[in-house]
Amino acid sequence: MTLSQFNTLDVATATKHLMDCCGSTQWASSMMAHFPFTSEKELVDLSGKIWYDECGEKDWRESFTHHPKIGDVKSLTEKFAGKEQAGVAVATTQTIEALAQANTNYESKNGFIFIVCATGKSANEMLQILLDRLKNTVEEELHIAMGEQQKISIIRFRKLLTDGDFSFLKVSQITTHVLDTAIGLPGANISIRLQAKQNNIWQTIAQGITNTDGRIPDLLPQERNLKPATYKMVFDTGSYYAHQNLKTFYPEVEIQFSTFDETHYHVPLLINPFGFNTYRGS
Repeated sequence: MTLSQFNTLDVATATKHLMDCCGSTQWASSMMAHFPFTSEKELVDLSGKIWYDECGEKDWRESFTHHPKIGDVKSLTEKFAGKEQAGVAVATTQTIEALAQANTNYESKNGFIFIVCATGKSANEMLQILLDRLKNTVEEELHIAMGEQQKISIIRFRKLLTDGDFSFLKVSQITTHVLDTAIGLPGANISIRLQAKQNNIWQTIAQGITNTDGRIPDLLPQERNLKPATYKMVFDTGSYYAHQNLKTFYPEVEIQFSTFDETHYHVPLLINPFGFNTYRGS
């Protein structure tokens, strides 16, 4: 379907398609106030503006209920076999069982199911992310989950408008790359938290783990620009070296940095067990 074809749909059908992308009644209603859309970029930009600036906790929580509930081994194996969750279906029984238990623990703690944009992530990566996020407060998880929902919405826009032009989409405004200088290889499977100050307290607003290339290209949703301010990236280097049975002087590395505009900010980390370095990359 092209955007032009989508714009010819009746209001009820168009609204249903939008609800399939993000299951918030308020969000879909506000989006339809701008229907028909002039371009794919307007569609994406409006979705983010409405989601972050006009919707609230009630709307975010409603959208989470429209995702498949994963609570046991059987449902996890079945529901995570789709394209958005590619990789989980081929996981070992042990990983599936651990994911099921962690999902149950997550929902019990936070009052909503675990939401993550799983595209391109393996089952083991998803398990690590889930276990890491179980350490967060409910407030932190609410904001992380709504960011993950926005990533998912964009993916679903692209699936809905298969003939649309989404070439304008960029990588996350904030990216990172970890290089282990002791071995000359990327630092893979390192948990990273992006934090902002809320009421003078650092809170996690996005979270992920580095891929096999040591990168997190989707820390923030595409087209999502942070307000100019000071932020912090926290690298869990202690766990990274513990998995290698190595001691490190730095259990965590924290890098504070300031953004000034809507340009791309790359925050790399060069790490070894007893030293690290950083700079603004390109």
